[in-house]
Amino acid sequence: MTGLISTILVAGRDRQRLSEIVQVASRFGLGVLLAQLGLARAPVDAALPDEPNTLPRRTRLALEELGPTFVKLGQILATRGDLLTPEWIAELELLHSRAPTLPFETLRPAVEAALGQSPETAFATFDPAPLAAASMAQVHRATLTDGSAVVLKIRRPDIRPRMEADLRLIAHLAALAETGSAEARRFRPSEMIRQLAEAVLEELDFTAEGRNADRLRADFADDARIVIPQIHWEWTSETLLVMDYVAGVPPRDGATLRAAGIDPSAIAALGADLVLDMVLVNGRFHGDPHPGNLLCLPGNRIALLDLGMIGHVSPRRREEFIGFVQALSRSDPAQLADVLAVWSAGSGVPRERVQAAAERLIVRHGGGRVLLAPIVGDLLPLMRDEGMTMPPDLLLIFKALVTIDGVLQAIEPDFDLSAAMQRATLRIVKARLSSEHWAPVVQALAWEVIKLGDDAPRLVRAAVRRLEADPAGPVQSDPAAAILTVGRWIAAAVLVAAGIIAAALFLA
Repeated sequence: MTGLISTILVAGRDRQRLSEIVQVASRFGLGVLLAQLGLARAPVDAALPDEPNTLPRRTRLALEELGPTFVKLGQILATRGDLLTPEWIAELELLHSRAPTLPFETLRPAVEAALGQSPETAFATFDPAPLAAASMAQVHRATLTDGSAVVLKIRRPDIRPRMEADLRLIAHLAALAETGSAEARRFRPSEMIRQLAEAVLEELDFTAEGRNADRLRADFADDARIVIPQIHWEWTSETLLVMDYVAGVPPRDGATLRAAGIDPSAIAALGADLVLDMVLVNGRFHGDPHPGNLLCLPGNRIALLDLGMIGHVSPRRREEFIGFVQALSRSDPAQLADVLAVWSAGSGVPRERVQAAAERLIVRHGGGRVLLAPIVGDLLPLMRDEGMTMPPDLLLIFKALVTIDGVLQAIEPDFDLSAAMQRATLRIVKARLSSEHWAPVVQALAWEVIKLGDDAPRLVRAAVRRLEADPAGPVQSDPAAAILTVGRWIAAAVLVAAGIIAAALFLA
């Protein structure tokens, strides 16, 4: 009954969008799926003489037709090689948003509302012809009064309400599927939709992209080879992003780079160091480093663009990933099984099957070069076959690493990521020993010491009350000695913590 009421409420609020989704899905022959989800009374599939007859491709075309929210959902599913077959993955990887350009006059009201004036007044020059168009935004060039070239990323009008309606409907469908299907529960659809909602809502707010750019720029402030466009915050808002214009060459092939005076080998080495530093050292990385989001600049530099999707890696995940790579390079199935067991926790797979999966992966990839694409290409289907699932944050990490690996192989076919991994390991050790790493740890420890000192009288009083409540306890013969022991423990803890803090400050 609760599910029915929820369905009625969701359908009532978003009935127009729901009707569009039903129509598109029916047109592409997905009526059976709609009926199973309770969105159609009966299968409504019709013959589709002009459409492909494979379900994965028809699904991909329907997702493209439904717009950016569904495209992004499909792109997330395309990373789930641990759940979907290769046919589905190959088709979903082809997803792209259909983004026709809009006349600037359609965008003008939103731009003027964001700027508080017309773009012709705010900037020295403004080009109403679009430079590029994407699913969520359209880009135009302009010039600041000081002569600096910039671009305006303008959010498409009325896109937020539609995407929010999509998210509500998809979340409801995920909850229904999770409740009614044991197979669907393997996908953890509600968790996947939470990931989708976070990504969509962050990308809709252009101030989030601006903050991402500022953080990445700070991460690489000491490396002039990494260029992150400057954000002009005086003009930037939720619906408008103004940043420096960067001209460069996309890293699609080595010949084009050489023709532009750029060394593909240097770019490949820098690109590998860049992404490994982001993932393993800084814990903050570009979620989609494909050639359209990268530019190669004179002086063998790399610029990062389109920073709306940034992944975050916890210290624990970094250690797990390093352990994964080390286990493969050392051909250590026991260590690899330990990592896979952590990653697939909650899947209910017996340890012996995890061990067997690790041994199969070692046989294929252990002890050789680190070739991420084939490793991941075998790992995810192996996990799917064994009933294991991988956490979504790890999938984004693997996706980013495999994407950049493919880019680097395209411009430098003999490039070996193994050497870059070894260099990254040295930088990780250096980062762990730096004062910047230990400063927050020491600060937190100092705070705990302060609280421990403040709590000492309360702890002693608690010990006295415990003795009074249990006079027949093991310390009845000498309660004073017991209280003294408690005091010594507290004092020892304070002294040890203070010693650690002093040593850390000395090393810093």
